[in-house]
Amino acid sequence: MRVSATAKYLRASTRKTRLVTQAIKGKRVEEAAALLRFMPQKAAGDVARVLKSATANAENNHNLSAEDLVIVDAVANEGPTIKRFQPRAQGRAFPIHKPMTHITITVADQEA
Repeated sequence: MRVSATAKYLRASTRKTRLVTQAIKGKRVEEAAALLRFMPQKAAGDVARVLKSATANAENNHNLSAEDLVIVDAVANEGPTIKRFQPRAQGRAFPIHKPMTHITITVADQEA
């Protein structure tokens, strides 16, 4: 059985978050959690939080054991961009783009 968890509108770059999600795809949940704990990327904390939520959903809602869970899919999709302007010299203004991302992690038991 597949169980998923999603976090939306996280203030992180989608490209940088994808590096983290690709590293954990296909791994066991415990192994991925240990890997995320020692990753230097800021997005690793957000991905770890979503992974913990997906594991809790599987245990509490579907009575699956956490030891048997494998990450089937880990996706970081692009969210909206917050746009700001930085005042510059001589009346100019440069745009600042603050990207957001949506993270979805799907776990399943190893038999599935």
